[in-house]
Amino acid sequence: MADYIPAPEPIEQGAEVESAQPQSRRRGIVIVVVVILALVAAGLWWRSTYSESTDDAQVNGHLIQVSSRVAGQVAKVYVDENQVVKAGDVIAELDPSDYKVAVENAEAALASAQANAAAANVNVPITTVNTGSNLNAADANVTGSHAAVVQAQEQLEAAQANNTKAQADLERYRPLVAKDVISKQQFDAAVAAADAARHSEEAAREGVRVALERETQAKAGLKFAQTAPEQVAAQSARARQAQAMVAQAQAQLDMARLNLSYIKIVAPTAGIITRKSVEINQNVAPGQNLLMLVSLEGLWVTANFKETQLRHMFAGQAVEIDVDSTGKTYHGKVTQIGGATGSVLSLFPPENATGNYVKVVQRVPVRIDFTDLAGEDPNHELRPGLSVEPKVKVK
Repeated sequence: MADYIPAPEPIEQGAEVESAQPQSRRRGIVIVVVVILALVAAGLWWRSTYSESTDDAQVNGHLIQVSSRVAGQVAKVYVDENQVVKAGDVIAELDPSDYKVAVENAEAALASAQANAAAANVNVPITTVNTGSNLNAADANVTGSHAAVVQAQEQLEAAQANNTKAQADLERYRPLVAKDVISKQQFDAAVAAADAARHSEEAAREGVRVALERETQAKAGLKFAQTAPEQVAAQSARARQAQAMVAQAQAQLDMARLNLSYIKIVAPTAGIITRKSVEINQNVAPGQNLLMLVSLEGLWVTANFKETQLRHMFAGQAVEIDVDSTGKTYHGKVTQIGGATGSVLSLFPPENATGNYVKVVQRVPVRIDFTDLAGEDPNHELRPGLSVEPKVKVK
């Protein structure tokens, strides 16, 4: 006998409708949730296109090598490793003895040069007056000596005439004394007169010679006196040279005082002392590195963005900078976009001419400056080398 299968009980129409409503409601909720999630995802994706970020970035700053500008022995050291200093703080001090002596020597040289310049300046008007007087005296001397020559020549002419007459008289008296026409006494007088006339002519001739020599000397003196402008110019040149020596001595004194001021080695800016190698009694040379000063001012961020991120990036765009060490967000702006990729600027640039070329996304350094570093970092918590994550608002 076959198994008996009972017939299904009939389902009422109202119950079927009631069971379908919760299912459709759940389906509608799922659809709404999916749409909302899709909209959120789309919004997040669209929002992500408003900024470009990278984790390949770090804080950069000025690392200043502090050195001495003069040679000397270190007498005092005022700082320690990792000490914070302000601009102008004395870091170390050299022995000032040698430089004090140099200053005193320069002061003495300046005083000597000033004395020489004063004497040279006084001699300029004196030379001017003397040369003018000498010129007038030399001119008068030439005139007087010329007159003396004329007078001596006139005296010579008179002496020559007298000598000629005396010699002629003597020749006339010779036959007369032989014939006893005149006395021997008259003839002797004529001989004496002739000798005197001859000597007078010789004396007059010597007087002309002396007068001519004096005239020549007077003319030479006049020529020398006529060089008065040149003499004044030479003395003025000596005065200017003495004044130049004063300026040179003053410059040497300024240099000596400047070197004396360099014995104090000061911090050029605020920062932290690192790599300190200076010690007391150490002999240092100019330019020798004594320590490294890490500046805490003027910090910036160097971010290496992919080349695909630079399409809408330009200088002046605002940046949010997240710093790992502080957990704070700082604000800045794009200042510069590098002129070449990091690989090109590396020590060994890649050579892509081998044929085994594989395209690699390159990175370009971008400089980002803080807009309010003093206000956002009053305690100088930022340090060069810290990792940061900048977000550049490109839209």
